[in-house]
Amino acid sequence: MSKGTYRSINNEIDGKMRRREFLKIGGGAGMVLGSGLVLGTPHLWAEEAKKQVPPPRCKTNINDALNVPKTRYSLPGLFPGRVIEVHDAGAMTENKVNAAVIKKMMEKGITTLTSKNLKESFGLFFKKNDVVGLKVNPVGAGLINTRLEVVDAVIDWLRQGGIPAKNIIIWDRFDYMLKDAGFTAERYPGIGIEGLQTMDEEAATGKTKDNSRWLDKKGNHISQDNFDRDVYYQADVEGPKDLPYLNQHVFNGKYSYFGKLLTKKLTKIINLPVFKNSGNGISMATKNLGYSAVCNTGRLHKPIFYDVCVEVLAFPVIRDKLVLNITDGLRAQYDGGPMPNTQFTYLYNTMFFATDPFALDMLCHNLIVEKRRQMKVKGFNQHPRYTEYLRYAERLGLGITNPAKIKHIKG
Repeated sequence: MSKGTYRSINNEIDGKMRRREFLKIGGGAGMVLGSGLVLGTPHLWAEEAKKQVPPPRCKTNINDALNVPKTRYSLPGLFPGRVIEVHDAGAMTENKVNAAVIKKMMEKGITTLTSKNLKESFGLFFKKNDVVGLKVNPVGAGLINTRLEVVDAVIDWLRQGGIPAKNIIIWDRFDYMLKDAGFTAERYPGIGIEGLQTMDEEAATGKTKDNSRWLDKKGNHISQDNFDRDVYYQADVEGPKDLPYLNQHVFNGKYSYFGKLLTKKLTKIINLPVFKNSGNGISMATKNLGYSAVCNTGRLHKPIFYDVCVEVLAFPVIRDKLVLNITDGLRAQYDGGPMPNTQFTYLYNTMFFATDPFALDMLCHNLIVEKRRQMKVKGFNQHPRYTEYLRYAERLGLGITNPAKIKHIKG
């Protein structure tokens, strides 16, 4: 297919970041280290946001996505603008998660969202032959990642509805992150575990100059075939051509290809982000997909960091498959994000449920703003620029983000 059209078819650790933890933020906001490795930190784009004149916005192929007709499940989903908040102080104490409490919170959140019982709710979203992808956030393993017990509760619901284990896939962009966070075949027998790509950490940090573990004999990234060259997000900005960038991002150039897992295998997606900040913005539902479903994202941080969280989700491969979002706020983080940072985390023991990820993120953004205000965070700023991308999503018909129109229900 020509590149002019679109075809429809992401143990406790201390506050000091280890080398591996530092590498893990590659799907987030960007910072250039050494010879071009793009790592996640809010500082670069936060500094850009302070400028009176923002950098020019590059052209993208968003219209290709918008021109594809919507389906029954298309964003903002079956319940636009409806967000359910469920709190239980017994969900997590210190590092111990009470799985029984989580299961009750899950049932309460889903049934309040749909106004139906669990069995009937399942029928609203799924068929027994669906292949369901659970998009977790493994960054900050043991501290601020999607809790295994939350994933367990989701899997139990899907299995009770009749979906076989082999049709459930836990996924993220990077394979090693999943392993570090405990998402392994041993922990989830029969369930698929899939990272869209691999990355050689030693080569990325310059510890070794041997690139043979991530480059094939033709000089291509070994993960290239995991991405669909016919389904892509195009933005008019080139990716760096240095090896560290390619190691982390698989491709450079102006195309960010969607993983074949999304384009060819999954029929439905459940998004399981965590509750944390990214500078004065957030790194929750929309970013959990926007920077994990495609490769070659580092080039996008400076010119359109926030808009990626909207435009990538506008493509039918996500827009028509993302049926549910559940934000894990058992432990939350109000500063220092998107990197895990113990000193800014706190037990929140709250979960949020929505079909509309943009309504969910607007609500959660406002909640984290209030927390940052209470904690008198240095550099606190609630300028509308940090939520303009959410309003952009509403203009595109992808969600409800006007706070006055969001139906916030505490279950």
